[in-house]
Amino acid sequence: MQARPAQEIWETALGELQLQVTKTNYRTWLEKTTGFSFEDNRFVVGVPNTFVAEYLSRNQRSLIEKTLIGLIHPGIEVHFEVTPAREKAGKASTHPGGNDKYTFESFVVSEGSRLAYTAARSVAEKPGASYNPLFIYGGVGLGKTHLMQAIYHLAQEGNIKALYVSAEQFTNEFVGALQAKSTAEFRHKYRHVDMLLIDDIQFLVGKEQTEESFFHTFNELHNANRQIVLASDRPPKSLPDMGDRLCSRFEWGLIADIQPPDFDTRLAILKAKAKQQEVEVALEVLEFIAQRIQQNIRELEGSLNRAVAYAKLFGAILTPELAARAVQGITPSSNQATLDPELVIKVVAERFKLTPADLAGRKRDRATALARQVAMYLLKEGSSCSLAQIGLDFGNRDHATVIHACRKISRDMANDPYLRRQVLDIQKKLQRPPRSRR
Repeated sequence: MQARPAQEIWETALGELQLQVTKTNYRTWLEKTTGFSFEDNRFVVGVPNTFVAEYLSRNQRSLIEKTLIGLIHPGIEVHFEVTPAREKAGKASTHPGGNDKYTFESFVVSEGSRLAYTAARSVAEKPGASYNPLFIYGGVGLGKTHLMQAIYHLAQEGNIKALYVSAEQFTNEFVGALQAKSTAEFRHKYRHVDMLLIDDIQFLVGKEQTEESFFHTFNELHNANRQIVLASDRPPKSLPDMGDRLCSRFEWGLIADIQPPDFDTRLAILKAKAKQQEVEVALEVLEFIAQRIQQNIRELEGSLNRAVAYAKLFGAILTPELAARAVQGITPSSNQATLDPELVIKVVAERFKLTPADLAGRKRDRATALARQVAMYLLKEGSSCSLAQIGLDFGNRDHATVIHACRKISRDMANDPYLRRQVLDIQKKLQRPPRSRR
């Protein structure tokens, strides 16, 4: 009977941990763990092997215990144990592209990702025919890895010999090959494929020997008309410390960027995620999360996972209020979207049939106070402005007034569908259109 509640608690904890550690750390150390048992304040986390157990015990124990204490009660002790089922599962999937949920069918296309999606599908279906190399770039959590693995899976289905790795793995294997004097085997692995996909290529910056090895790998594959797909958090021209020879080759094919999704796309992503998990989530909950997490799809999905897990853990109906409690305290750095205070005040004033001067003035009637609080809330959530700066924009009000306004709007949005719709509509109007690709 203990396994089920332990797993539910752990799913909730993972939802929180996913937002506190890097993508690489989560995927490497936490993604394949389970909540194995919970008894007498002893919480056992099931891990796939002793290497993971040792790493988590040495490097992540305090963070994990702090997270679990916040979910349960003080005094929790965490232990890491290798579980037979996980050991078997870990061996079953040996290729790095083994996440079957990352397919083209599960990728929600927006105007900001259409070019990257179309090009990715093209190279997956006809490798080497066009767009070679394909270079996909975009900010953290926007779907680059999803597209890379979708290409990999479709290529595998077409009996194309594909290899998908991160640049970090490429580097580690290269260094290991040098130490073991097995560079011939390393070259054979990476140069005898029909398609090579390397994620986070910016990791090679500054690693001269690894760059040199990849340069020759790139040349050999390209000369043989083998498909190369690369992903990065920035375009080639913004990799100044990488060798010019490599950067120029990255620009031989097609460079496709992925822009942050608009509100409708974020909502569609959450609907698809809920359907994939076979959970029913009310539209107002999905809208609340879509409004709160604006620029990072991984954090968007992580927040949904956390909210669903909270509802299961406490045996409660998932409402916007519960979702707000579940994601309370999470301030995604990628959400700081540098909204212009003057524009926010103007748009909010128009929505409430007021003037910008009303929001900055001393009027305290209910409508003006609400509009002022909404504008403060939007600036806090959507800009890098400090509380003091926001206060200055509204008639030199102090930071305590701003804090009160933001907390009130956040609380009221969870309970008032009409207010929530007003804020969502204003936010959609404030969002900038995707940048031109010309």
